[in-house]
Amino acid sequence: MSPVREKDPEKSRPRPAGRSTVVLASASPRRRELLRKIIPRFRVVPSRVDEGQFRDKDPEEFALRAAAAKAEAVGRKNPSSLTVAADTVVVLGAEMFGKPKSRTEARRMLSRLSGREHKVITVVVLYRHRDGRTASGVETSRVTFKTLSSSVIESYLKAVNCLDKAGAYAIQESGDALVERLEGDYDNVVGLPLALLSRLLQRFEKV
Repeated sequence: MSPVREKDPEKSRPRPAGRSTVVLASASPRRRELLRKIIPRFRVVPSRVDEGQFRDKDPEEFALRAAAAKAEAVGRKNPSSLTVAADTVVVLGAEMFGKPKSRTEARRMLSRLSGREHKVITVVVLYRHRDGRTASGVETSRVTFKTLSSSVIESYLKAVNCLDKAGAYAIQESGDALVERLEGDYDNVVGLPLALLSRLLQRFEKV
């Protein structure tokens, strides 16, 4: 199944997700903070899905499979709730960056991204196990890094926990030291595109 490609240019903030109890299938504090902007009350249930099991070379397919697996793992245990899951990848040319496994890998990622434009792709999946309903969509932003010296990279690695972030960086945490230009949805680069999620929630609850 390929992600839903959203063509609606509307970027308004979403409405609450109807009557369903919402569960966020993520341990990410950034996704939790973003979701709270639009849905004041929800539960957090980390999926514990190992993203390393997915071998898809296409970034969107990889992110879709990972997000769907997270949604289904949590949704099965919360069958009447509306489960929200997401997966974000950073793509440089044909190279896909997930979360680094070490500071050495994080350093390599930042060095590769230095002075270049890359894509940040997030797939969002909604799932309700009770009736087997799903909805999904993809958001892509483009980010251009400044040319980074080794001292800037080392300072960033010391200041930020890079191991839980796709591409080893967080735009909201000292991102001005790294980022020269952003084209697209800022929330997407943080980890949860709220405008896309809005449309998916409204579509899901109308049916």
